[in-house]
Amino acid sequence: MKLIKGKEISELIKDEIAVRVKEHINAGGKVPHLAAVIVGNDPASETYVAHKVKACEKVGFRSSLIRIDENAQEQELLSRVEEINNDDSIDGLIVQLPLPDHMSEDKVIEKISHKKDVDGFHPVNVGRMVIGLPSYLPATPFGILELFRRSEIKTKGKHCVILGRSNIVGKPMAMLMSRKAEPGNCTVTMCHSSTENLAGICRTADIIISAMGTPGFVKADMVKEGAVVIDVGITRIKSDKTKSGWKLTGDVDFENVAPKCSYITPVPGGVGPMTIVSLLENTLKAAGKKIYF
Repeated sequence: MKLIKGKEISELIKDEIAVRVKEHINAGGKVPHLAAVIVGNDPASETYVAHKVKACEKVGFRSSLIRIDENAQEQELLSRVEEINNDDSIDGLIVQLPLPDHMSEDKVIEKISHKKDVDGFHPVNVGRMVIGLPSYLPATPFGILELFRRSEIKTKGKHCVILGRSNIVGKPMAMLMSRKAEPGNCTVTMCHSSTENLAGICRTADIIISAMGTPGFVKADMVKEGAVVIDVGITRIKSDKTKSGWKLTGDVDFENVAPKCSYITPVPGGVGPMTIVSLLENTLKAAGKKIYF
């Protein structure tokens, strides 16, 4: 079993991006600028945004953090997004999810300019991805592709089972793993809460990518010997083994599943750090007008 150390891979990629940023600036380009909007003070969102700001500093980006009160009206958020869309000094924009219940995530995502949508959620970017045109790829699936590439895991002809059908991970991951490319060229099965014989389907998988958000969902008897397992899930649960009284856990029963795998990602330190470097990669593309002119 080989552990796919996303944290180490992400640090290597950040070093590479920092070099490319210097080259971009030396060639007359502007300092890439990523803006993050956070609504309210959800602890998990605060942590994620802090990591993104720190990553920007490391690679030589400029970053801006825009805070909006959780009780603000939806229109206030939409207006602020429109301001950022029209600000030529900002290359990339992310709105940290989830949003308060009274705000429509779909409406906010569609409001973001597709040219600054470095999360890769806007319908224009999703549509371009589906038909194979250049686009900003959704950050987490983009990061997973890079894990396959950097770990030299061959995917061509493999059966890939994806657990979860979210717009953020499951659906785009299915499209990317089935595309005619490497990583890709898989036969893909997408499973979800209504799938019959889910465990049996998983046992046929060469690759399992789990994004269910259910701690310990993937058990050892669902995984065949030699499978590659990518654990996207991350949930904060109570623990009497940590000082904080909490720990982060994934979708996979790691202790029992790992011995059966050829490759597996840990939680934390697996997919999460790769999501952040994907945002950086997309923002650098935006600053260099690599996708849209």
